[in-house]
Order: sequence, then C-alpha cells, then structure tokens
Amino acid sequence: MQQHDSHSKFWSGDVGPFFMNSSFVPRQQEGPHCVSTVLSMLTGQAPEVIRPGINTQDPVSCSDYLCGRGMKLAFCPTDCRRLRHYLDDLLALDDLFTLSYYSPTDAEAICADPNEKGWVCGSHIVLLHRDQILDPASGTRTAALAHHGMNRFTKRILRLVPSNHAWGL
Repeated sequence: MQQHDSHSKFWSGDVGPFFMNSSFVPRQQEGPHCVSTVLSMLTGQAPEVIRPGINTQDPVSCSDYLCGRGMKLAFCPTDCRRLRHYLDDLLALDDLFTLSYYSPTDAEAICADPNEKGWVCGSHIVLLHRDQILDPASGTRTAALAHHGMNRFTKRILRLVPSNHAWGL
C-alpha cells in the first residue's frame, strides 16, 4: 500500500484526517436520488429537503449546501481508473470521501456519443468513511474492499474537509 505524501502540494498544511471520529448512518435512496441521499447521510437532513437546493451534476452546489453544516467538498486529483486501482491510497488517508463512478463497466459505453436527449450513461455516488462504504442504493455499510463497485470507472473523487479549510470548493 502506498503511503500518503504529507508534503504534497495538493494537501499542504492541515492534511487531516478531519472526520475520523464522526459517525454516519446509511440510508437507502428512493428513486434515482443517490446524491441527495449521500448529502442526507452526511448532514442528517431528509433527502427531499436537500434536492431542491442542489444541482446533482455540480459539486460546487453540493459543497455550498455542506458549508452551512461545517464541511465542504474538495476535488482530489483523479483519472478514470477503476475504483480498485486507487482505493488503497484513499484508505491510507483514513477519512471521509465521496466516490462517484459510472454504472457501465465497459469503457466504450462511458465514452459513447450521447443519444438525442444528451444521455450517455448513468453513474452512482457512495460515501467512503475510513474503511467502510455507505451505499445509498442498498442503504448498507460494507467493507470498502468488498464493495461491488470496485470494477467501476471513476467519475470523480471528492474529499470532505472542514468548511474553514484552505482547500475546497
């Protein structure tokens, strides 16, 4: 397992962990609302209260929502590798992340031309807290390395940081 570089320019200053001692309760999403359900797990607010105030494809709107609750999102350097290729690096940080990945396991489906409505493919978001994944699709907590999404391609990785942290959206 690769060790975290505490001298990294991306995570200079206070590198955390920030939410190691926090606890989060899994919640099952209703309908196609994984983003608002993940935000609900982070804040305790009902997903239906969160939904009108966020754009699910805009991490800045999600971070703005979280800022009023003591945390915000920070982009992590990422690429489109499958989750299994970098999970050990995130586990070494022993903290709190959102992991978004594409639903297809075929790279060609992800990079396909959109249909007439602009749709290419679906995606999903989960919470990684320390070594556990909280998945809104099932409403369960699973050991991260046993999560069924390990073979999915990454859409984005966001780290949760305190709202007053220098890094973040």
